[in-house]
Amino acid sequence: MSDQRIRSIAIVGGGTAGWMAAATLARVLKNGYSTITVIESPEIGTVGVGEATIPPIRTFNSLLGIDEDDVIRKTQATLKLGIEFKDWARLGHTYLHPFGKYGMPIDQVAIHHYWLRLRAAGYDAPLVDFSLSGTAAQLGRFIRPVDNPRLILSSLSYALHFDASLYAAYLREYAQARGAQRLERKVLRVELRSDDGFIRALHLDDGTALEADLFIDCSGFRGLLIEQALQTGYEDWTAWLPCDRAVAVPCESAGPLTPYTRSTAREAGWQWRIPLQHRVGNGYVYCSRYISDDEAAIKLLANLDGEARAEPRFLRFTTGRSKKFWNKNCIALGLASGFLEPLESTSIHLIQSGVTQLAAIFPDRTFNAFDIAEYNRLQIEEYDKVRDFIILHYKATTRDDAPLWRYCQHMSIPDALQYRIDVFRNSGRVSFQDRELFVEPNWLSVFIGQGIWPMRYDPLADMPPLESIRDQLQRFRALVRQTAEAMPTHADFVKSIVS
Repeated sequence: MSDQRIRSIAIVGGGTAGWMAAATLARVLKNGYSTITVIESPEIGTVGVGEATIPPIRTFNSLLGIDEDDVIRKTQATLKLGIEFKDWARLGHTYLHPFGKYGMPIDQVAIHHYWLRLRAAGYDAPLVDFSLSGTAAQLGRFIRPVDNPRLILSSLSYALHFDASLYAAYLREYAQARGAQRLERKVLRVELRSDDGFIRALHLDDGTALEADLFIDCSGFRGLLIEQALQTGYEDWTAWLPCDRAVAVPCESAGPLTPYTRSTAREAGWQWRIPLQHRVGNGYVYCSRYISDDEAAIKLLANLDGEARAEPRFLRFTTGRSKKFWNKNCIALGLASGFLEPLESTSIHLIQSGVTQLAAIFPDRTFNAFDIAEYNRLQIEEYDKVRDFIILHYKATTRDDAPLWRYCQHMSIPDALQYRIDVFRNSGRVSFQDRELFVEPNWLSVFIGQGIWPMRYDPLADMPPLESIRDQLQRFRALVRQTAEAMPTHADFVKSIVS
C-alpha cells in the first residue's frame, strides 16, 4: 500500500482551541508522523472568556501528561465543585448544581427516590446535602477525591477555573516543545482545489502560501475555513436560546475564594462570576431584543465584587452549530464549529471533545467518507444534547417579571428535551445514554433546582420501612457534612499549591 498518512496539519487560529488541538496532536502523533503548524495572527485577538471548566478537563490534562498543580500555579487557577444558580427558577431562589454523585444506591435504587419518599412525608433536608461536592462548595472547602469507591471521598468531583489566555500560552509552550510550529501571520485567502473543493493552501500576509493535508479551523466566530471558504452552513438555535450578545469585564477579588462558578439570572439574560487567584471574571450574556449594549454594561458593572480592571468587552454571536464539523479536509473546533453560551461551562469541553475525537478517528489522505460521517454524528449528538441541557434552564422557570422569561416559559422546545422532562415528571427517573456528557446527577440537579417535581418515585423505594430509610439518609447526610468540614478551606488548599 502507498503511504497515505497525513504529512502536514495547519491549524488556523491560536487561543484555547488552537493550542488544545496542537498540544493533543503533538502528544499523539509522535516520531515526526506529521508536521503541525499553528497560524496565529497578533492582530486578531481571542475571545478568551472560557475560564470555567467541567470535570473532563482533568482527563484532558492527564492525557497530555500535565501536572495539575503546575497548571494551577501557571494559570492562576482555582478549584470548582459546581455551579450556583441564583434567580433562575424564581426571584430570590438559589440552587447548586454540584459535580459528582448524590450518595450511593440502596438496594439498586437511586438515593433520590428515597429522598423523594421522605420529602412526601415531610422531610425537609435539601438534596444537595447528600452531595459531597455540593456540601463542600457551600462550606468553601476542598480536597481532592480518592480512588477507593468504599470511601465517601471517592464521590467528590471537581474541575478548574483558570485564566484562558494563560492556559492557551501554557499549551502553546507544551506543543512547541513537542515539535509544533507557530507562524505569526494572517490568512488573507484560502485556496481550494479545483477538482474536489478541498483546501489546497492558505495564502498569508507575507506573500507566502502554506499547503497542508489537513486543516483545522480555530478562527473563532469568523469560521474562516469551515464557513467562509467551504460554505458548510450553520444551524441557528436562537429560537430556543435567544441570548445573542455578551459583555465581559474582570474585577478585583473581594471576599472568600469560592470553589464554584455563579450564574445569576438578570432581566435580559444572566451574569457569570468566575473566581481566579488574581481576579474575578465576570460577564453578562443577554438578548439584544430586551436590553441595549450600554444598559447591559451598566448592569454588569453595578454587580461586581470589586473595582473593574478593564473596559467592558462586547461579543456578538448566534447560538447554534455548523451543519458539519468535518467537511472535506477541514475540521472546525471551538467557536468556528458553533456556539453555546457558557451557562454550564461547556465551551472548553466541546473543544476537548472535538480534538480527542479527531485523535480517535484520525484520517489519512483518502479522507474516508465513513470516518467523516462518524465524526460528524458524534459531534452533532454531543452539541445537540448539551444544547437541550442549557435550554432546560430557560424553560423551567416561573419568572414572569421580564419579557425574556415570559418568552422562555412559553417557547416550544426540542422533542428530545420534552421527552426527558416528561419521563422525570412521571416517574422521577432520568433518561440519558451512556455516552452523554450530562448524566443522572446533572439532570437531577437542574430538574429539582428549577422546580420540576416528579409525580411519583420508584415503587421499589417503598420496600424498606420509612424510619429505616430516614435513619440511613440521616447518617449519610451527617457523614457528608463531617467529611466536608474536615477538609481544608478552598483558599488554604490553593495556597498550599502556589506557595
